Formats: sequence, structure tokens, C-alpha cells
Amino acid sequence: MLIPFETLLVFAPAALALNLTPGNDMLFCLGQGMRSGARAGIAASFGIATGVFLHTLAAAVGLAALIATHPGAFEVIRWAGVAYLVFLAFQAFRGSATLPAPDAAQPLRSAARAWREAVLVSLLNPKVAIFVLAFLPQFVDPARGSTFVQFMLLGTVLNIGGTVINGLVGGFAGTIGGWLWSRRRIAALFQRFTGVVFLALAARIAFERR
Repeated sequence: MLIPFETLLVFAPAALALNLTPGNDMLFCLGQGMRSGARAGIAASFGIATGVFLHTLAAAVGLAALIATHPGAFEVIRWAGVAYLVFLAFQAFRGSATLPAPDAAQPLRSAARAWREAVLVSLLNPKVAIFVLAFLPQFVDPARGSTFVQFMLLGTVLNIGGTVINGLVGGFAGTIGGWLWSRRRIAALFQRFTGVVFLALAARIAFERR
């Protein structure tokens, strides 16, 4: 067995505790849920999961080590992520002034867009790559076989917990947002608040220390 059961008994609670800690991914799913509804909030959680999976894959093949050892690469990716979140905040502020009339196709478009945006936000957060590179190897044992497979299995366990928690957060926020959507004046304020959430998230990433 590549990963012993006793290792999973230690890893799973630690991963769950980390996923329950409010962070950038959770805040983004919260903002997407409030902005576009429950389906978008849940879709954002799957987008974050996609990004984390890609970070795990990069760490498994050693690419994430480049980010960890080259401050310049880290800074470029970090500021690209900040710029993208500021762009999303601007879109939210602009959208609050021209709210479209609700229609049946809107939730599908919002969910797809939320997924794409979440993937980019996750990929443009180098702290995720460094976290994966620092946390997962503690539970990898080269003597038990392929370190690549162990990395991916552990990353999957970590990702499942994060997706469930972020999905619950995004879905709950979306339920509230959906109730407010029919009240256009309040919905406009809600959109502006979402823009503030994205700006706060951008500021958090910008001023976080490595």
C-alpha cells in the first residue's frame, strides 16, 4: 500500500483543519456565490479544486520548486493574481450599475464563468504551490513506491475536503444572493459588496509575506 492507513489517519484531520481555516480560496467562493448565485459559488469551488490539482501535479513533477527557490517568479505570479482580482472587482462595481434582467440561461453562464475565474485565481496564487510543496512531502515516503502517485493521492484527499467546504460556503452565499437578486436595488449593493470582497482579497495577497 503506497500510503499506510495510519498515515491517512494523521493526514486527513490535518488537511481538514487547513481547509476549514478561512483563506483566499474560501473568500473567492464566497464572493462568487454572492455575486452570481449558489451554482456559481459551487462552480467556483470546483474551479479552485482544478487549480489546486494542477498545483499538486506541478509539485509532483518538481516544477513548484522553481517558484519556491526563485523570488522573482513568485512575485510575478503573485502580482498577476492581484491584478486579476482587481479586474474582477472592477467588473463587479461596473455590473452593479447595469444589472441585467434575470433569465433562465443566466445561471449556466455564471457557473461556467465562475469556474474559469476560480481556476485562474488559484493558478495565480503562488502560495498554493508553495503550501502544497511544503505540506504534502511530510507524508510522502519514497520507500513505499512512486512519490508521484503518493503526491497525487494526498493532493486528492486534500482537494476533496477543500472542494466540499468551499462549495458549502459558495452555495450558502449564493442562496442569500439569489433571494436578493429579485430586489434590484439591494442586488446592486450586493454587487458592490462583492467588489469590495475581491479588492480586500487582492490586498490580502498583495501584502502577505512569503
